Amino acid sequence: MIFTNAQFWLFFGLVLLFFQFSYTQKTLRNIFLLLFSLFFYYKSSGFFVSLLLFTTGWDYLMGKLIYKEQKDSLRKLYVALCVIVNLTILGYFKYTYFLADIINSLSGSELHPVNIVSLAANQWFGQQFDIHKIFLPVGVSFYTFQSISYCVDIYRKEIYPVDNILDYAFFVSFFPQLVAGPIVRASDFIPQIYRRFELSQYEFGHAVWLILVGLTKKILISDYISINFVDRVFDSPLVYSGLENLLAVYGYTIQIYCDFSGYTDIAIGVALLMGFRLNRNFDSPYQSANITEFWRRWHISLSSWLRDYLYIPLGGNRHGKARAYLNQLITMLLGGLWHGAHLRFIIWGALHGMALAAHKFYTDIFKIDRKKPVTTLQRLAGGFITLHFVAFCWIFFRAADMEIVGQVLSQIAFSFKPELAGQIFSSYKVVLLMILVTFLIHWIPRSSKDKLIHYFVITPMPLKAVVAALVVLVLYQVKTAELQPFIYFQF
Repeated sequence: MIFTNAQFWLFFGLVLLFFQFSYTQKTLRNIFLLLFSLFFYYKSSGFFVSLLLFTTGWDYLMGKLIYKEQKDSLRKLYVALCVIVNLTILGYFKYTYFLADIINSLSGSELHPVNIVSLAANQWFGQQFDIHKIFLPVGVSFYTFQSISYCVDIYRKEIYPVDNILDYAFFVSFFPQLVAGPIVRASDFIPQIYRRFELSQYEFGHAVWLILVGLTKKILISDYISINFVDRVFDSPLVYSGLENLLAVYGYTIQIYCDFSGYTDIAIGVALLMGFRLNRNFDSPYQSANITEFWRRWHISLSSWLRDYLYIPLGGNRHGKARAYLNQLITMLLGGLWHGAHLRFIIWGALHGMALAAHKFYTDIFKIDRKKPVTTLQRLAGGFITLHFVAFCWIFFRAADMEIVGQVLSQIAFSFKPELAGQIFSSYKVVLLMILVTFLIHWIPRSSKDKLIHYFVITPMPLKAVVAALVVLVLYQVKTAELQPFIYFQF
């Protein structure tokens, strides 16, 4: 049950219907949304809803203990237990195979990560368990970070614990952001649990706008580009010319933005319809003039989490410039590993970490004031370099393995074949036009975008409903149609 399926919107319609009878009473509203959120997660992950419930109970208990304890040593122990248990769960489900592969490659053994679980289960229960694969629970990375930040913020005395475990469970499992973010801070969300429902007409219009734009990004742009071009090239880079490989890299650059930002736009819009306000998670990141600005605009909830709960605890920039550069590199390495248990994600994080450190080194050496506005030429040049560096890094993020990375780069470098540009552009004209138009829309200044949003929001409700119906109709046709395959060449 995901945002792009009709099943979700059917159930969400029922949620809004029953919400009309509960929103005036905070406790009833919260319990109702909690139950639906758990049902939503059950439909997404099945039995792993029990893991979400365990994490909820454990971190609620740790939060209470941290707050009540007077001895600093015990407070540190409790917050350490919170972090260790959460990361152990995350590490087992997300990184066990990765670590087993490393051990096997170093030792020459054939250790299988589920063998230990099978043996333990057999010893404990006295029967044979057929365990072949460790499944990754949906959203475990997001709600793990969310829970850790709750306990750490209580330890830092920045927030108070919630009143009861039901309120905390609601915070952790709130369904719009549960599966793919944004990562919600307790300090931002929990106070809203105790407020009465408020939703202005302007906010309602803005929520509808976010949902329509998010669905358009995900279905019309991201999925279309992926199915009809990007996936084909990255599945078999050697079949395509270097020019096609380069165009696929550009395509994936806009695809991943539309996919991720589209999902979070929908999440923010859905939450707003129920009176809960989530922070913006993307801010036109490909307009950035440097890599530091990019990470202030891209996946803001994750980048700010890494800054506050990893970079700063590592020492931040408090122990000299060299240590600050190292801390940035470590933070991004771990940020890359958070995205997936593969060497290519670590390389992706390392590249961004080195770029952030290099940019900081450059500004320190030349004593550049980061708050000083740059000229138009500087922004264009910096934006060009930043976009292409980010696009280059996306190759490691998208490729299935390092062999594919090598093939993509090899085709671009040694088999570009620009003489085939006319045939290629003719064959892929629809998808390439979509990529270009999406980039152009992305580069529209924020002020112009805000005006467009304002015009939609103040549009009379009947006209707004017509626009929404037309958008939904188009998206439905795109999603259900059997798309004609593009003509492509084998070289």
